[in-house]
Amino acid sequence: MNKVILIVLDGLRYDVARSCLGYMEGLVAAGRADVRKLTCELPAMSRPLYETLLTGRKPVDHGVVSNGVVRRSIGNNLFARVRAQGGVTAAAAYHWVSELYVSCPFDRYRDRILVDGTGDITHGVFYWDDAYPDNHLFADAEWLIRSKSPDFLLLHPMNVDDAGHKHGGGSIGYRNAARMQGDLLARHVPAWVEAGYSVIVTADHGMGDDGNHAGPTPEETEVPFYTVGFRIEKAALLQQIQIAGLVCRLMDIDPGDMPAFGGTVERL
Repeated sequence: MNKVILIVLDGLRYDVARSCLGYMEGLVAAGRADVRKLTCELPAMSRPLYETLLTGRKPVDHGVVSNGVVRRSIGNNLFARVRAQGGVTAAAAYHWVSELYVSCPFDRYRDRILVDGTGDITHGVFYWDDAYPDNHLFADAEWLIRSKSPDFLLLHPMNVDDAGHKHGGGSIGYRNAARMQGDLLARHVPAWVEAGYSVIVTADHGMGDDGNHAGPTPEETEVPFYTVGFRIEKAALLQQIQIAGLVCRLMDIDPGDMPAFGGTVERL
């Protein structure tokens, strides 16, 4: 089973990613990574799009259509597919991911650390404060990778989204938070690739200049999609609902009823 890390930089819009993620852009310039623009599903909100990224279904289909819909995921999901085929899954992520795939409602004293779970996520470190430092979360992911060697890991930092809500998507604060995430990627991704992981870096949604997101404007819906360790054919259309199927393709596992990615994938 091939190994994959899916990095979801919460709230990072496409234009800011392209101008602030220096390391990722350096990989692209050197031919070691690819990047394209994706349009997220609607509503452009976090909890609905976590479920979309990990199930391959649109919010209007999976039913998590608001951040206020607090329940376990229903139906197939990427963690479950990996587990069903003997893989180890892990997440360093916001507590809403735990609520979707581990236990709901989230209990910060019971659910913050998950080790040897028997459900969809095998190991996890979950946070609930939007200002939880991204460098701490990358360290949490590093611990999971070094100590648990997951086949599939979700890494989901929040500081860009938090800065956007506080200062707006066109602000210095928002752009600097993106630059910090770019530096963290530079510190960690090379070793993860060396360890044999294919890496995807994307976002759930973007951020409006007014400091919010939900609707169909480009600032709120256009997100980056970087691939490291592989590339997909330029002509292939990729939708956000196909990302889970693409991960299954990379890992050589059956996606079940999740939308498959039918384009050509070339390993670098």
